[in-house]
Amino acid sequence: MHFSTGMPSLSAKPGRMQTAVAPSGDVKDRSLAERGRSRIAWAGASMPVLAQIRDRFAKEKPLHGVRIGACLHVTTETANLMLALQAGGAQTALCASNPLSTQDDVAAALCEFGVPTFAIKGEDHERYYSHIESVIATRPQISMDDGCDLVTTIFKNHKSLLGEMIGGCEETTTGVIRLRAMQRDGVLPYPVIAVNNALTKHMFDNRYGTGQSTLDGIIRATNTLLAGKTLVVIGYGWCGRGIASRAGGLGAHVVITEVDPRKAIEAVMDGYGVMPMAEAAKTGDIFVSVTGNYHVVREEHFRAMKDGAIVCNSGHFNDELDLDAVERLAVRKTEPRQFVEQFELADGRRICILAQGRLVNLAAGEGHPAAVMDMSFANQALCTALLVRKRGTLEKRVYDVPIEIDEEVARLKLASMDVAIDTLTPEQAKYLASWSEGT
Repeated sequence: MHFSTGMPSLSAKPGRMQTAVAPSGDVKDRSLAERGRSRIAWAGASMPVLAQIRDRFAKEKPLHGVRIGACLHVTTETANLMLALQAGGAQTALCASNPLSTQDDVAAALCEFGVPTFAIKGEDHERYYSHIESVIATRPQISMDDGCDLVTTIFKNHKSLLGEMIGGCEETTTGVIRLRAMQRDGVLPYPVIAVNNALTKHMFDNRYGTGQSTLDGIIRATNTLLAGKTLVVIGYGWCGRGIASRAGGLGAHVVITEVDPRKAIEAVMDGYGVMPMAEAAKTGDIFVSVTGNYHVVREEHFRAMKDGAIVCNSGHFNDELDLDAVERLAVRKTEPRQFVEQFELADGRRICILAQGRLVNLAAGEGHPAAVMDMSFANQALCTALLVRKRGTLEKRVYDVPIEIDEEVARLKLASMDVAIDTLTPEQAKYLASWSEGT
C-alpha cells in the first residue's frame, strides 16, 4: 500500500541549538551535561539534512502537542533528532534501546534541553525496563523504536494506551522483523513505518555506518591488528556487506557464513570465502555476528575455536551469541581490558567476548558517524510528521518509507555535499512511462 506525503521542499538554512530548560529524567551524572552539549553540537555540524528539517519544523510546528516516546541508542546523533522533534512542537521522552550504548554526557545534556531522558550506560536488565516504563508513563502517542522493545512493552503491559497511539517508527532490521511477525499474527497495535527499509537508511547506515563503526569498536576494545587475520562475518545483509568490505580494506581475510543461498552466492561473487559456521569456527580469528537472529554462535562453535578467538555482535540483541554456553565451558573468567571478557576453557584455550555480546560498535565505540545518521534520522523526523498528518487514516500494518521522503533525503544530502546529478529529459520520462516503444 502506498500513501502520498504531500511534503514540501526544505530550506537550506542550518539550525541552532535551543536554550536549555529544567532537567528531568534518570541519568548517571547531570554534571556531564556541558560536555554533552558540546558533543551534540559537534555531531550536529555533520548532520546538515536534519538541520534543514529542524529549521522547517521550527517554523511549521507539524508535531505541535504530540507526545513522542523514543527507545533509541542515546548518542549525540540521537540527541540531534530529539531536538529536531522538539523544535517541531513535540513533547519527547527518551530511553536507551541497549544497556551499553548510552553516552552518559549526552543523556545529561538532553535532560537540560527539556527532553526527559532515562538511560545510564551499563544499566542492568531491571533498570533497562524500568526506563522503558518511565517513557511509557509520559503516555506517548507516537513510538520511536530501535528493536521494537517499546512497542512490545506497550502492547503487553499497557493496552489502555493503545487508543491514544497515532503510530510508530522503527529504526532497525531486528525491530522490523518483530513488527512484521506481530502483523502476521494479527496483533500489531497501530501503524508503524519501517524507517530501516528506506534506501537512504539501510544502504548507508547499515552498510557504511555499521561497517566502519564495528571495526572501530573491535579495535578500541582489543587494539588488535586486523591485517592478516581471518575475520568471519556471520550474515551477509547490508551490515555484513559493510563489515566485510571495511575488514578486507584493512587487510583481513574475510569469510562469510550465511543461510540464504542468494546472499551466499553474492558473497562468493564479491570475492569472499563462504562456508558453514561449523567450518569457519575452526579457522576464524575474529567473529562478528550481524544476523538479528538467535544463537548463531553456539556451544559447538565455541568448542571449535582457536585460542585467543575474539567474538562480538553488531546485529542487535546479545542473544545472537549463546553466552550461557561459553560460561558453562569456561573454567575461569577474567577481564583483561575494558569491554573484553576472557573465558578460559578446560584445555587452556581462551575465547574473548566483547562488550558482553552487546552491540560492539556502540558499547565499545561511539557508533555510526554523524554524517551517516544524518540520513537515517532525517527519515525518522519526516516519517513522524507524516504519521501526524495521516492520523486516523492508516491501517494497523508495517509501511515502507514513501519514495518521496527517501528521494528528498537523498537530494538534500547530495546538495549538502555539493554534488549535482542529471534529470530526465521530457522525452526520457515519456519513454520510461511508455509500453509502446519496441526494438
